[in-house]
Amino acid sequence: MQTDAHSLRPLAGRLALVTGASAGIGAAVARALFAAGARPFLVARRQDRLAALSAELGGAPFAALDVRDAAAVAEQLSVQPFDIVVNNAGLAAGVDPTHVASAADVDAMVDTNVKGVLNVARATVPGLVARGRGDHVLLGSVAGRQVYPNGGVYCATKHAVRALYEGLRQDAGGKGVRFSTVDPGMVETEFSLVRFKGDGERARKLYEGFEPLRPADVADAILYVVTRPPHVNVGELVLWPSAQVSTTRVERR
Repeated sequence: MQTDAHSLRPLAGRLALVTGASAGIGAAVARALFAAGARPFLVARRQDRLAALSAELGGAPFAALDVRDAAAVAEQLSVQPFDIVVNNAGLAAGVDPTHVASAADVDAMVDTNVKGVLNVARATVPGLVARGRGDHVLLGSVAGRQVYPNGGVYCATKHAVRALYEGLRQDAGGKGVRFSTVDPGMVETEFSLVRFKGDGERARKLYEGFEPLRPADVADAILYVVTRPPHVNVGELVLWPSAQVSTTRVERR
């Protein structure tokens, strides 16, 4: 029985932007896309990590870029003929109640998770529409569907990402470009370490007693989305760890 080369490398030759590619879900997505034949274009703030991942992925192009910098994002990304955009960069900062969250934490989340996502979309979607093809995948969260205590600002930003997804579908859908949001529950990455301001023990305990999602699980879901036949648009895909019932309830061993 002959092996279909396309089935092994279904994204052969496609240029795929991945933001937040230096670690966690972004790095896993870049690896999955590369394995499927795509040419990843890596974007994140940490140049040393990007360089290491680039070397792992056959010298993939990369740009040390902060998605909050609208002018730099436009300059670097609007000229690239992307076939796939994985709009992934995001973060949570702090666990204070919504009404006392620090201005610095609020700015970090809103500027990255909302303005940063929009900056990337504004730089890349016009080109996708002009070429009449491609995929734009936003990394949402179950926090964009359910609000939980001491996470109101982060949840608000992820609700905004869901609104941006729906807005993009309304404004630029039907023109050959597919828009999707992939919304995971608890994924064990550096996410909680950042949120807890470097408190590794606290971050580790968050995932005790159950098996959380892994970055590769989310990458696999995104790979599924972008490898569907052209007439199929997987619009919304939600992933939960089997033990996570909601944003506020996890069945731990």
